[in-house]
This record gives sequence, C-alpha cells and structure tokens, in this order.
Amino acid sequence: MQLIDTHTHIYCEEFDQDRQECIDNAQKSGVIHMLLPAIDEETYQRQEALAASNRRLFSQMMGLHPTSVNDNYEQALHTVIGLVESNPQKYVGIGEIGLDLYWDSTYKDQQIDALKKQIRLAEKYDLPLALHVRNAYEELFEVLKDINRSTYTGVLHCYSGDKQQAGQAIEMGWMLGIGGTVTYKKSTLPEIVKCIPLERILLETDSPYLAPVPHRGQRNESGFIVHVAEFIANILEKSPEYIGQLTTENAINLFKLTFLQ
Repeated sequence: MQLIDTHTHIYCEEFDQDRQECIDNAQKSGVIHMLLPAIDEETYQRQEALAASNRRLFSQMMGLHPTSVNDNYEQALHTVIGLVESNPQKYVGIGEIGLDLYWDSTYKDQQIDALKKQIRLAEKYDLPLALHVRNAYEELFEVLKDINRSTYTGVLHCYSGDKQQAGQAIEMGWMLGIGGTVTYKKSTLPEIVKCIPLERILLETDSPYLAPVPHRGQRNESGFIVHVAEFIANILEKSPEYIGQLTTENAINLFKLTFLQ
C-alpha cells in the first residue's frame, strides 16, 4: 500500500531526537511522500532544511499559520510573499493558512486579512491552498463569499466541521483532509466520510498532533497514517489498498506531484 501524508510537521523540534527513525518507519508503513506545511518564521528554516535533504520524499508549502497572526503579522506576511515570489517552483501549495478562533478571537480581523492576501498569493502562482480552520467555518465561508470565486483549489486540513459544511465546501471545490480524529470514539467524521465522494478525500497525520487510535495520546508520526487508511477502508467496506491508491492519486493531482507517477 502506498500512502501520501499530505500534512506533517516532522521538521519540528518534537522529532529532533529520532527524526530519521520516524522517517524510516513511515516509509516501512508505505508512505512514499510527505508534505510539509509551513507555520511561521521560527520554523521556516527547519522546514527548508528537511525538504532540501530529500526532494523525492518531501514537498514544501509556504504560509503563515493563523495562530501565528499577531501585531506583527504584516511583516510576517511580507516574509511569506518574498519567499514564494523568489522561487515559486519550490512550493507545492500555500499553507497552512486559515482561521482559528478556538482559543482567542483577538486577531480575528488580522487573520481574515492574512488569509485573503495569501489566497491571492496562491492565485498568482496557481498553487493549491491548505487551510487550517478551527471554530471558524462560517467565518471562512463569509471570507470566501467576499472573495467571490466560483471554485477553489485546495484542502480543508484536519476537517472538523459538520456534514452540512462539508457539503458546502465540496460544492466550492475543496477537498477534505482526514486524519487521526476520524478514529476517535466520539468523532462525527465517519458519518461525513460516508457521505462525500472518495475523490475529495486526502489522508494526513498533522504529526506530531492528533495521533490515531491505537496511538491516541502519543506523539503522532507519519507512519501512523496507515491506521487512518485502514479505519476509512473499514467504514466504507473497501480494501486499505484501494483507499491508499485513491487518496494517493488525489494528493498527486491536487499538489501536482507528477514526479511520483
């Protein structure tokens, strides 16, 4: 089974002691590629160093995470835009960007402004978007309505909305990133997964966060994505190989990873 982890922060310090072991374990589990979403200026160099170590295995995105939006966000956005414009071919997407009102809404207006500017950046270079949305789906749809595009190209990473919002997102062109939370006992994701087209699903881990059962509560790793594939296969009564093949094709098509074909 071949899998693509479309969202992993394996470059972060949580993996400093055993990063190569985690990479080896992921490959043994069938992971053929990992997408590295950006966070902020404190981690861009880490991300770049890992991606540069093996371009066949890693691809980079660039963006400013919504929880990193603060009083100095305009300077941070200047850095993001400068990095992309200096070498747009280096990046397969703009992300992870979005809206997060879970902990604090102090910078809501700034998050919206940063999101709009990064969406325009993605449009300029024909790059897909990887959106982080937490407690803000209705606000996201308002932003997208204001931008007024007929369709969007990208993924709602770590999807956490309801069934109605999933349908609305799919109508707008979005794919849904499904990770470890689908395996949680009280998750509503299994019912959502049953109701959406398989060609709109991407697999991800968001490691080191949100480890799937049977590793819940532990540090998440890209290799654990196999549990997500197996869980989805079980609820859809498909083979894990089929889920792996289809979601891998979805990732290749969205992020234009043609070198993997």
